[in-house]
Amino acid sequence: MSGAASVAAIKLRRAENILEITFEDGHVAALPSEYLRVESPSAELQGHHPSERQLIGGKALVSIDEIVPTGNYAIRLKFSDGHDTGIYSWDYLHTLGREHNIRWRRYLAELAAAGLTRE
Repeated sequence: MSGAASVAAIKLRRAENILEITFEDGHVAALPSEYLRVESPSAELQGHHPSERQLIGGKALVSIDEIVPTGNYAIRLKFSDGHDTGIYSWDYLHTLGREHNIRWRRYLAELAAAGLTRE
C-alpha cells in the first residue's frame, strides 16, 4: 500500500466481538477482539525490539469495551481484561486486516509451541 491509510468508518459489532473498519481505499477489515488484543502495538506486548515481543494466551473471550479516538490517525482500544495502552494507527489496522490470516496462523502455532491456549 502506498501512502498513509485513512478510515472512512469504524463499527464495533459487539455481539460478534469484531471491530469492522472501512478504509478510504475500499478495503474492509473485520478484526476479532482477540486478534486485536494479541497483536496490540503496546510496548508492554511488543517490547522495544522484535526479540522482546510477548506471547499471550487466554484471550479468546476478551472484548472491546471502548474505542478512544487518538488524533486523526489512530484509536486506542480498551479491552475487557483491562489492557488499554495500545495505540492502533490507521496504517497498523490496515496491515492487521491485510495480514490477518498469516498473523493468526503464526499466533496459533506459537501458542501451541509454548504449550499455551486461547482459553
